[in-house]
Amino acid sequence: MNLLRAKSVEKGWDLDFGELARIWKGGCIIRAVFLDRIKQAYQRNPNLASLVVDPEFAREMVQRQAAWRRVVGLAISAGISTPGMCASLAYFDTYRRARLPANLVQAQRDLFGAHTYERTDRPGAFHTEWTKLARKSSAGAFS
Repeated sequence: MNLLRAKSVEKGWDLDFGELARIWKGGCIIRAVFLDRIKQAYQRNPNLASLVVDPEFAREMVQRQAAWRRVVGLAISAGISTPGMCASLAYFDTYRRARLPANLVQAQRDLFGAHTYERTDRPGAFHTEWTKLARKSSAGAFS
């Protein structure tokens, strides 16, 4: 739905997502009850950015996340590809975080190309000599 929303905004389509859920209900393999719940979420809030922020969907996702994580973990351990479940769990985790793990990407860019990074505790661009820091840390660990 988020992709449809983004394209609807970009193109000025003004899609009715509750109506889309109703239309998909006829002849879709997704359980009709689930599509009804999607329709209701968009009826409650036609400008809903994501089902993740709908109070009813959010509550259920939080309540069921332990089982969701177990299923994904078991699938990975068994070598079973479940890209949709893995991606949706990653999306859920990303959507509910105040800060994302972009700091790792910034650190890697700084290590390999001295591109600098930003900090959360003070403004500005910073650079670290990561290899020197690693050598210093390793030397101290083996002393």
